[in-house]
Amino acid sequence: MSPTWSPQLLARILVVAILVVLAIFTLRHMLPALGWAVVLAIATWPLRRWLAGNAASTTLAAILLTIAVGLVILGPLVVIATQATREIGLIAQWVQEARAKGLGTPDWLSHLPVIGGYAASWWHDHLGNPEGTQELLGRVQSMQPLRWTRHLGSELFSRLVILGFTLLTLLFIYRDGPRLIEQARNVADRMLGPSARPYGIEAIAAVRATVNGLVLVGLGEGALLFVAYVAAGLPHPLMLGFATGILATVPFGAPLVYSVACLILLADSRITAAIILFLFGSLIVFLADHFVRPALIGMSTRLPFIWILLGIFGGLATFGLLGLFLGPAILAVVLAIWREAAASAASGRTEELAPGR
Repeated sequence: MSPTWSPQLLARILVVAILVVLAIFTLRHMLPALGWAVVLAIATWPLRRWLAGNAASTTLAAILLTIAVGLVILGPLVVIATQATREIGLIAQWVQEARAKGLGTPDWLSHLPVIGGYAASWWHDHLGNPEGTQELLGRVQSMQPLRWTRHLGSELFSRLVILGFTLLTLLFIYRDGPRLIEQARNVADRMLGPSARPYGIEAIAAVRATVNGLVLVGLGEGALLFVAYVAAGLPHPLMLGFATGILATVPFGAPLVYSVACLILLADSRITAAIILFLFGSLIVFLADHFVRPALIGMSTRLPFIWILLGIFGGLATFGLLGLFLGPAILAVVLAIWREAAASAASGRTEELAPGR
């Protein structure tokens, strides 16, 4: 029997749709904060469940866990900002010395194959004297650094506001999570039916597995390369390690940091150390991106490796950093629907071919 579409029902659906669109439009600037809060809640929900069972109250557990998450997020950023602030004075001193004396030609430049002699000669003629260095620095200063600084300050303020609302939303999700989950389950059952529950489970498992596969593995890469930075005698190895761990959350992001570290070693004429660091970093990234990450994500979501990469990079290109976790979740649900449809079609085909039918 087909459903009866009465004018009252159609009007109600239209009003609900308009209200949903208006709500999304009203919250459009806060959607990243809401999305990050949901991702963080899904990733840390087992910890929330344990803490709520051992704390005096659910509210206290929510407050403690929100503070812990905030410290984990802000800690590395504060360390990097502090180190960068300390470097400003050294950079200013380096600029003054370069203006007065020019930039000396690095010893390793002349040892480069094929282009070594030409590169060293060009450096000496254009940067090795004060006139060439002042011309280069003059071009840099003409690029309106004040406008860059204002833009950077505006972006930083915007990100801090999003982070504040993310943590505030996370606090309420931790506190009222079980009730919100029950309400969401009831609404989904009414709209889509109980058969759609596995799709939500697949999406949650994909988000949690992606967080483990990206964040935890990225931190592991940062820790291992931090040890390598210390062994290589690089300046500020802790800051380099933090930067590596943050960028390593994106597959193939860590090479950006350890390649810069290798260039620093080359500039100091430490060619052997640069080669060893590059090979070690490449080995770590290869093992993490081709074996560890696919294993962590694939075991929980049953996503093939190619779908994991497509979900991560496609989500990153579409939704920004939040897409790192949304992309695999969306593909996990789509793949679950595909497998269910394929199994249903195969079952129907088997019944049609069964003898005696």
